[in-house]
Amino acid sequence: MFWEEEKALIVADLHFGKTGHFRKSGIAIPQTVYKEDLQRLIHQIQHFQPEKIIIAGDLFHSTENKELEMFQKWRKDFSLLKIHLIKGNHDILSDDWYQNAGIEVHQQGWIVQDFCFCHDLIDSSLMTHHSSLYSFSGHIHPAIHLNGMSKQSLRFPCFYFAKKYAVLPAFSRFTGTHLIKPEKGEIVFAIAAEKIIQVT
Repeated sequence: MFWEEEKALIVADLHFGKTGHFRKSGIAIPQTVYKEDLQRLIHQIQHFQPEKIIIAGDLFHSTENKELEMFQKWRKDFSLLKIHLIKGNHDILSDDWYQNAGIEVHQQGWIVQDFCFCHDLIDSSLMTHHSSLYSFSGHIHPAIHLNGMSKQSLRFPCFYFAKKYAVLPAFSRFTGTHLIKPEKGEIVFAIAAEKIIQVT
């Protein structure tokens, strides 16, 4: 998502390094999965020309591995780009690592103008104390079913906009999803291939 007034690209749940941890455990996940995610991020940066990226948690998946070395090289190529990370449950690297990578970390959330950015809506104490603000989060990797002809049903990741908060889809394609059930008045945009489709 791009916030034009702030020149900010907003994403969540990139889980960089996840495929490397799977390979380390003997599960043959090709590194191309991670490279494709990183390339999609580069494409978004080149398209929107943001001054900063706001990450609503889980930039990384776990401890440091070789894929994070690739991220460090990428970071040097975009050293002028400010990165704000609202720490997610998977962001367990040391404070020094984030500092050396030029990433500003926000522990519980981050307030910008009338918006609150957090990772998990349920665990965000910042959101609780600033309930008048509209919140953006990640964490659950929302998805929705779309029904077609002949009882066909497909599941797609989605953007989920409720009245007081929004949940962003996982940026990484190597994640699970959680099926949501939007209520009346809530808006959902499904990500189907290269198209964004409003479904409610």
